[in-house]
Amino acid sequence: MNKVPSTHSSYPLSLPDKLFQRTKITAIGALVLGAIAATPSALATSHTASNEKDNVLVILLDDVGFADLGAFGSEIKTPNIDALASSGVRYNQFDTKAMCSPSRASLLTGRNNHRVNMADLPPKGKLAPSQDVPLGSGPSNSGEIPLNAQNIAQVLKADGYSTYAFGKWHMAPLYKDNTERNKPFYPRQRGFDYFYGFLSGHTDQYRPDLVENNTVLPKVEQPVGYHFSTDIVNHAIDVIEKDVKKPKLVYLAFGAAHAPYQVPDTFIDQYKGLYSQGWDELRRQRYERQIKMGIIPANTKLPPRENGDAAWSSLNPTEKRVYSKFMETYAGFLTHTDHEIGRVIDALKKTGQYDNTMIVFLTDNGAASEGGPHGGFQVGYNDKTPVEEMDKRLDEAGSASTYMLYQRPWAYAGSTPFRRYKLWSHLGGVRTPLIISWPQHINNPGAIRHQYVNIIDLAPTILQATGTKFSASVDGLEQLPVDGKSILATLNSDTAKTRDIQYFELRGQRAIAWGKWRAVAMHEVNTDFSQDKWELFDTENDFSESTDLASQHPEILSKMKELWQQEAEKYSQPVAFQPDPTLYKNNSMQDGIVK
Repeated sequence: MNKVPSTHSSYPLSLPDKLFQRTKITAIGALVLGAIAATPSALATSHTASNEKDNVLVILLDDVGFADLGAFGSEIKTPNIDALASSGVRYNQFDTKAMCSPSRASLLTGRNNHRVNMADLPPKGKLAPSQDVPLGSGPSNSGEIPLNAQNIAQVLKADGYSTYAFGKWHMAPLYKDNTERNKPFYPRQRGFDYFYGFLSGHTDQYRPDLVENNTVLPKVEQPVGYHFSTDIVNHAIDVIEKDVKKPKLVYLAFGAAHAPYQVPDTFIDQYKGLYSQGWDELRRQRYERQIKMGIIPANTKLPPRENGDAAWSSLNPTEKRVYSKFMETYAGFLTHTDHEIGRVIDALKKTGQYDNTMIVFLTDNGAASEGGPHGGFQVGYNDKTPVEEMDKRLDEAGSASTYMLYQRPWAYAGSTPFRRYKLWSHLGGVRTPLIISWPQHINNPGAIRHQYVNIIDLAPTILQATGTKFSASVDGLEQLPVDGKSILATLNSDTAKTRDIQYFELRGQRAIAWGKWRAVAMHEVNTDFSQDKWELFDTENDFSESTDLASQHPEILSKMKELWQQEAEKYSQPVAFQPDPTLYKNNSMQDGIVK
């Protein structure tokens, strides 16, 4: 790989073409080739032939790891989510983009996040580009999703659907110097008839920063018993009950279980004392349960604790008591969310819409690591509250006076059996639960699917299921190519083919999957990309990425590195940038665990 100075704004783009034939796609050619459109399958045509269209409910959780749900091996009580798994199918090789905004952009558009300018959402308050820069254009980290990147709400709305978005958006820049430039990227301008929720990455669950359609609502003191999750579910139930006859898309994106962990005591108390065993034992128990359930292969190895993460046995009694309470609060928060999901499912059943509703349940990235070794108590990030003070205030856990984010080793347990956590290119960052429930169309409910799926594949799947497709052109504007591929056939087949190749990049961390092989590049902030260490894993025989085979198969690793470059160039020119060190404050990537 050519050397790149650490101040360079992109990865090197010149590599030998010995091992892979590179296809050069020009901007015009890409648009002509664009908009991969799936032909409606028999699953969809049985409805469209009689002019009946199924509803779509997308349920998206935040910062919930692969092992955090009962249906994926957790001890946390999630009976309503588990019921969706029992009536549908689970996927154990589903990958996201390892962080909120990139994953959400890919979910709705069916495109890789770099193609739609969502390499990483810029920090809040960033200056807007000059007025002569067209909306939706600019670098791949602008956060402005291009206007010619049609999403599922726009497609379904054109096909006669009502479209609703509730909860977290996090797919619009929040320029303080040009708020009008923000609005073209709000939900109402991106195909949704109605939006109620918040625009940024996280909010207080008791006093949220609410937006209704395009209007920022005043910050008010909410009534006793108010909770944001309950609020958005109330709104979702309202449209489900009132809009019975018209087909609808409901996009329900919870703030949970992102920090702050705020939830009534009755839910926290369900887990009192359960986590005094610590994160090491919890991780082992989840691993053994996953094997027993068939969620992971029986030969899966459990990788050792990450560097920089303390052994539970090394903590003093105060630390153990405090850190256990963090996990109790997180578990209670997730059970509360499951309870609210159950209310939505009940509303569908009571109104006779459950059987003809396709429910897609997923989480946006691995378990959250940003709390660092000590977690956040008063503020979610960079908290300096001494553990002794936390101990004195443990009865405040889950209340409005705290902004809790658990210690990073709990996130490692949340990502069992994988290595690392949210933000990372290892599977602990990208691999999360995916459940699809569609009662009238799944022949073997409760099945576990082992095919590889990426989050870009969900939009084409939803559209094929509803008998629709992405458009090549909208109002004379050619649309960007769609990168995802429908996985609808996998609902009733454990042999249906899915994608073989998928690249990944976030804040300098890179990965490429090619069949059974997966290569991962670690990048330290402010270093030359040519110095990155690449690892190679045989995921067919090593489900958890426990054993690096780079030294044993240098020729395969060389191919993988070139393939990453080829794929990266296809979706962004250039694909990435030197990460901003300010993004890594008190973050896993700066805690000495890169090496």
